[in-house]
Amino acid sequence: MPEAGHRLKHLSYARGKRNTSPGTSLLKLEGVDDTNAARFYCGKRVAYVYRAQREKQGTKIRVIWGKVQRPHGNSGVVRAKFRSNLPPKSFGASVRVMLYPSSI
Repeated sequence: MPEAGHRLKHLSYARGKRNTSPGTSLLKLEGVDDTNAARFYCGKRVAYVYRAQREKQGTKIRVIWGKVQRPHGNSGVVRAKFRSNLPPKSFGASVRVMLYPSSI
């Protein structure tokens, strides 16, 4: 199990053959390669941290918070919902996973 602040990669939105669903993002966890290992992360909080142009409340750093919903497929990918949909520029970017709330 990784330490708090461990990184994931934002792969894409959940999608079918033709339509994308920006409300659900797919995240790949480093070192997690099967569904059982990915299940540990269900319910965990995730944060997409980015830097903006203008200052707000004295900082240019912004965060979009989300939560891991469930595994996706058999290779350790998980689905996550964010308070506001992640922007497409975040594809390939790092997302931080917080190891709370804990179920153990």
